[in-house]
Amino acid sequence: MPKEFTDEFQPLLIKDFSEKKRPKLPNRSLVLAACAACIGGTFQYGYNISVINAPTTHVLNFINQTWITRFQTDISTNVLTLLWSSIVSIFTIGGLVGVTVGGTLSMKLGRKGTLLANNAFAITAALLMGLSYPTGYFELLIIGRFFIGLNAGIGLCVQPLYLGEIAPTAFRGAMGMGTSISITLGILAGQVVGLKELLGREESWPILLATTCVPAFLQLMILPWFPESPRYLLIDKGDSEGCKKALKQLHSVSRCEGEREEIEKEKRGLADFRAKTPWELLSDRSVRVQLLTVVLLNMAQQLNGINAIYFYANYLFTQSGIPAERIPYVTLGCGACELLTALTCGILIDRLGRKVLIMGGYALMSICCILFTLTLSYQSASPIVPYLSMACVFAFILSFGLGPGGVTNILTTELFTQTTRPAAYMIAGSLNWLSFFFISMVFPFVVVGLEQFCFIVFLAICACMTLYIYFVVPETKNKTFVEIQNEFKSSKKAHIVDETTMKELLSHM
Repeated sequence: MPKEFTDEFQPLLIKDFSEKKRPKLPNRSLVLAACAACIGGTFQYGYNISVINAPTTHVLNFINQTWITRFQTDISTNVLTLLWSSIVSIFTIGGLVGVTVGGTLSMKLGRKGTLLANNAFAITAALLMGLSYPTGYFELLIIGRFFIGLNAGIGLCVQPLYLGEIAPTAFRGAMGMGTSISITLGILAGQVVGLKELLGREESWPILLATTCVPAFLQLMILPWFPESPRYLLIDKGDSEGCKKALKQLHSVSRCEGEREEIEKEKRGLADFRAKTPWELLSDRSVRVQLLTVVLLNMAQQLNGINAIYFYANYLFTQSGIPAERIPYVTLGCGACELLTALTCGILIDRLGRKVLIMGGYALMSICCILFTLTLSYQSASPIVPYLSMACVFAFILSFGLGPGGVTNILTTELFTQTTRPAAYMIAGSLNWLSFFFISMVFPFVVVGLEQFCFIVFLAICACMTLYIYFVVPETKNKTFVEIQNEFKSSKKAHIVDETTMKELLSHM
């Protein structure tokens, strides 16, 4: 923010939240709008990560039978593995493409408009995957998974933008947790629907994969009843009347004036600025610390070991003596634990703050990594040790859901203003998906090379993130976007002053 706008923002910066009577609960319309955004948004991301696991054997049989029909010979193990890996991993490629275009679409179509248009990819994916078996083309599974990855990437980029911009300052943390809650709810829903008692049977797997169209249709029916982001309407489109109507619907008449005043002040401060592209944001020195922070947080969200835990869970549960047919239900318990933790985090985040939760989550994950290494090293020392390993799985998942799983997306929203936020999500989201792809490809080799000591790598990542958050990341609870930006500017000025003072002292020595 240019220096000449500092005076204009002073009333906003020095306001005392304690003097205002803050609402205890968000407006009902606001909650419903958030639910509508989540249904077809990041819910799809979680759902399509987990739903593909249940029909693994059935899809492999389908590919083998199709290959025999085409070429009158059995498919080789290597080709079969390659095809299955392509079906699973193409989701991340689609997600990477989706997140790179999501920010641009959100500026052209709006946050709500992009979410609605994004459902076309989910419906197309459902149609392709559902028709793969009756048509005898397993290639449709690969194309369909790419399209649903595209849908998930756009949703993961745009939905947090929408939630962060429609929420009042007092509830921005709780509303932002909708992203994490909908992801974990999607994972849990995918696990439930994939049970053999429902659609996990061999004859039902095409229907199972096609169910991804259900959340898309639900969002198309519900979200149009709710308004576009008020910040987008006023700051990006200059639609003052539309912004006023949106705020009244989302926050009620009595609460909308304060939020409108804050948006208008932010707009005046950004009057001479346009939305930045990712390349412009990367070269902008004024937001370098914020950008570094969200880059590290988003990379660590995938590289901290949570995906490794899910990959390793079946082995740990088998070592604990759990029968193979019961493992899906134990995994379902893991998903339920993560959802419960995300809900708890949603309650605590606007009370304890973002910094406490995410730093505490990484600290607890560091401890779990140490316990993992010990319990896996001494599996045969006592019959109770395998059960301790299983307990570590639940503890690690709970620690992730308590902090990194939910707070990361909220901080990505809060550390930037309207003109830089879409580009920040494009950069952070791209690195998040690349890290996801990297860990899914590299982790099996890491396990082979390091065995139980692979969790030492995750220990280092979690411990470093704990220290970085403690020393660099400010608390953003109950602060406006402008206040957060000015806190970073103040810390930079203090750092410059310290450097200047040190140079002067050294020059006199």
